[in-house]
Amino acid sequence: MNQPTLIVMAAGMGSRYHGLKQIDPVGKSGEIIMDFSLYDAWKAGFRKVAFIIKKELEADFRRVIGDKVSRFMEVNYVFQSMDDLPEGYELPEGRVKPWGTGHAVLSCRDVVKEPFAVINADDYYGRKAYHLIYDYLVSTQDDGKYRYAMVGYTLENTITEHGSVARGVCVVDGDGYLQDIHERTRIEKRNGLSQYSEDGEHWITLPEGSIVSMNLWGFTPSFLKELKNKFPVFLDRAWKENPLKGEYFLPSVVDALLKEGKASVKVLHTPDRWYGVTYREDKPAVAAALTRMQETGIYPEKLWEDIGR
Repeated sequence: MNQPTLIVMAAGMGSRYHGLKQIDPVGKSGEIIMDFSLYDAWKAGFRKVAFIIKKELEADFRRVIGDKVSRFMEVNYVFQSMDDLPEGYELPEGRVKPWGTGHAVLSCRDVVKEPFAVINADDYYGRKAYHLIYDYLVSTQDDGKYRYAMVGYTLENTITEHGSVARGVCVVDGDGYLQDIHERTRIEKRNGLSQYSEDGEHWITLPEGSIVSMNLWGFTPSFLKELKNKFPVFLDRAWKENPLKGEYFLPSVVDALLKEGKASVKVLHTPDRWYGVTYREDKPAVAAALTRMQETGIYPEKLWEDIGR
């Protein structure tokens, strides 16, 4: 059995939090959200992790999270660099924005050779999600198609009380396979309903129980090959349309492979609540929820000491 790897996209953390030192603890013993994610992943069976970070954050990252995890999992560090481009391409003058989530995962091509899951570093996905994706990765292989997966969340379990959110609303067929993702950039709770708007004036109600993607994916190694092959096509378009801010998004590559008939994506539904800090006002609720889970025994009060026993 090929032991799958967990890829953690953390290259954007420095810009959001002004350095890792500024990440607010959310657990009883000073844990950050990533502690809970990695603990859940370990419990599900993951024994390898690849952190995608900026080179300048490596020392802080090792101190805050990496050194703890390395006692229990094989840890690799991958550095996302804007000048990591195919031969014949150069960084556009004035570009400071990273190339996006597709490029971040592509950065792992020399480290990850086995099936892998992808998560955002600062999102809490819940314990069941890791069991679902791990079990899928160890039991599924490509055949006539690439056989990928994503963990789907009930929309109502992902919405904040403090403003609008962007979500990928999924169209799933009767057999549980992803057919399409509709990106809704402005979803809010309004009068007890989940509604979205394209213009801020007209609001459309989303069906209760709609499934959304929170960027927890499962892939075979074929996805890295496709990311590499499609990157120059993206760059050619970005150079013409938006050289300073165009982004190579991971879901866009998945969508292209679906439309080409090359891949299927099994949607693995979790009833768990997703937590993330979209707005500063979200932090107290996230901290309260995770602390409550420790107090009620869902998590031990000291995560990594529990594993070490």
